[in-house]
Amino acid sequence: MSHFGDLDRHLFASGTHARLWERLGAHPVEGGVHFGVWAPNAREVQVISAGNDWGRRGIARLSPSDLGVWEGTVASVNAGDAYKYRVTAANGEVLEKADPLAFFTEPSPGTASMVHALDYTWGDSEWMASRGAKQALSAPMSIYEVHLGSWRRGDGNRVLGYRELAAPLADYAVSHGFTHVELMPVMEHPFYGSWGYQVTGFFAPTARYGTPQDFMALVDHLHQRGLGVILDWPPAHFPHDAHGLGSFDGTHLYEHADPRQGHHPEWGSAVFNYGRNEVRSFLISCANFWLTAYHADALRVDAVSSMLYLDYGRKAGEWVPNEQGGNENLAALHFMRTLNETLYREHPDVQLIAEESTAWPMVTRPTSLGGLGYGLKWDLGFMNDTLSYFREDPIHRRFQHHKLTFRAMYAQNENFLLPLSHDEVVHGKGSLLSKMPGDEWQQRANLRLLLAYQWAQPGKKLLFMGGEFGQRREWNHDESLDWHLVSEGSVHARLQRLVGELNRLYREEPALHELDCGGGGFEWAEVDDAENSVVAFLRRGQGDAQVLAVFNCTPVPRANYRLGVSRPGRWVELLNTDAEIFGGSSQGNLGGVDAAPAPRRDKPFSLSVTLPPLAAVFFKPQPAGGA
Repeated sequence: MSHFGDLDRHLFASGTHARLWERLGAHPVEGGVHFGVWAPNAREVQVISAGNDWGRRGIARLSPSDLGVWEGTVASVNAGDAYKYRVTAANGEVLEKADPLAFFTEPSPGTASMVHALDYTWGDSEWMASRGAKQALSAPMSIYEVHLGSWRRGDGNRVLGYRELAAPLADYAVSHGFTHVELMPVMEHPFYGSWGYQVTGFFAPTARYGTPQDFMALVDHLHQRGLGVILDWPPAHFPHDAHGLGSFDGTHLYEHADPRQGHHPEWGSAVFNYGRNEVRSFLISCANFWLTAYHADALRVDAVSSMLYLDYGRKAGEWVPNEQGGNENLAALHFMRTLNETLYREHPDVQLIAEESTAWPMVTRPTSLGGLGYGLKWDLGFMNDTLSYFREDPIHRRFQHHKLTFRAMYAQNENFLLPLSHDEVVHGKGSLLSKMPGDEWQQRANLRLLLAYQWAQPGKKLLFMGGEFGQRREWNHDESLDWHLVSEGSVHARLQRLVGELNRLYREEPALHELDCGGGGFEWAEVDDAENSVVAFLRRGQGDAQVLAVFNCTPVPRANYRLGVSRPGRWVELLNTDAEIFGGSSQGNLGGVDAAPAPRRDKPFSLSVTLPPLAAVFFKPQPAGGA
């Protein structure tokens, strides 16, 4: 009996099927396991497994349909068995392929698929019912980016499993004030050094850390602790491994046949053919699968820029213009708009996040207005400009002042997420701490200043693991983070404490998050003081909520620095990154300052503040009658 009905055929062929995992792949049924796989150009498709001695005895042929989907129930295969498809191409070549829709795989270096059910009893109903409000654009989102295999390891450098990681990861993220955990790709990948970005099992969590149920338990536990879970999802390309999607039925089925469109020269991988309806159905179903089956709260869509541009990473003559003669990938645009419309319709309480590095317009605007329809976009301009500025010796920063101020020109063009991600601490780039100039004290002060600047800016926040305690060495995916540095009272523990305090203020102060993605949430208080390398701005929330953030980007303390404000009365010092508890020199404003009726710029009042060296200071007007 076919699992692929008339409606499935229509949706699949039109590129709009969003639940292919319910129809294709391996599903235990009475009398065996029902298999379904798309291989329209194959001459024959068989299932090979231990049950038929991997094809050496007994033939388990599948039957084709006119749509190219091969189906059949195989009695010799049971739940828990490993299997592959033996695909005979039209030219007689025999290929052994993993199931594109397998829910589980053999542990690496094995490459077979596994028959595996997705039964699990979830305990996160409270989180699922409330997550929409917690992920709204007006809500605080502070994201801790994690590579599961190297966040923390066991004795002897043993990789920990999903269930082993659940409690310590949740405890750590909660205790340091993060609202979400983002996991670098957990989909099955053959090469560990790809960090999960070159996927062969698009519907399978990697077996390196456990079973699908083990991964569900991790997500469930994080949810029960009040943490959202963001999955890094890479639909831009896939590797050429023989058991994978490449030349799946002897033809270029998932990828373009023309290498100018189907091969990515920078990554040595295959590019999906977004113009093929069935491929779009595969990818849309994949994204929907992780949101549905695994209760993911958001997807971070990797390498969007490489999908948008036909000439991305290619030289002249190495790419094919679109029918209008341009470099825009029109098929990928159609795919992304359909993807986002579908997922937000199915899951209106999730977020879809674009890792897009160019100035492509309207990435986070509705598709009805011509946008791409994402909810958030990584602000890689912020990351590049800010890190470039902070790498400078403070004596030269006055010549780079524009790198701090330029972001205000475009910050409201999109719904931005500000990342300091894994990409910035690999391939010889060094850790965040090692990028900072000066002696050890100045490096730590600069890093405190950088993090406070990130948290004060409009936009959601993302920090890669290790940055929160100032790991000095570059990230290594084969080793645990340097947890031995975080002893009681150490300078690293003090930086951890600052990150926790930044997260607390970000969550508790409406001015710091309500208008992250809306107009009116940002106003310069000091933008032109390049000579002293000082900037200051006001963050506003809905109503009268406001926080003044001031940044002294040199090691020179500045007394009696005057800033204009519109509110009289006491301004409380909310945060001072130079405080001793954070590892600073304890210079500051003794808890707050009073606004004087001395106009400054266009404001009727002003504050005379002390700016500690290489430090950020946050102030908040004390309510009338406040203590």
